[in-house]
Amino acid sequence: MKVKIKKILIATDGSENVKNAVDWGIQLAKLNDAKVSALYVFPHASVTIGMRGEMWAKGLNQHLREEGNRAVEYVVDMGKKEGIEVEPVIIEGEEPTNGIMNFAAENDIDIIVMGTLGKTGFEHILLGSVAENVIRHAKKQVLVVP
Repeated sequence: MKVKIKKILIATDGSENVKNAVDWGIQLAKLNDAKVSALYVFPHASVTIGMRGEMWAKGLNQHLREEGNRAVEYVVDMGKKEGIEVEPVIIEGEEPTNGIMNFAAENDIDIIVMGTLGKTGFEHILLGSVAENVIRHAKKQVLVVP
């Protein structure tokens, strides 16, 4: 079977666990002369418990936005080293699994490349494994890199 990969989505959360996936995605793009999008998705923190809660939520959203910028810029930098142009994308206000799958569908992505994203402990219990959920529900090919 011969498959032409034209568009690659590298999903990132900025953690160390994703760096191998970034390397794989960039090399896959290089081998296929494919376009790359680096995607970071985060839900908005929403707290309706008075002024203090609102200020806390705004601070958390700002932190996540900054984390997202660092995460996609890392992918952009790795792409530059290999001569691959990377489009950085941050989606705010959406659950990561849905954000990844929706972006892939809306942008005619051929393959989603992701690591076993770095959320652990309580956060993992609440959100579940993003990679697991993407594998189960995506209509696109998924490459998960440990």
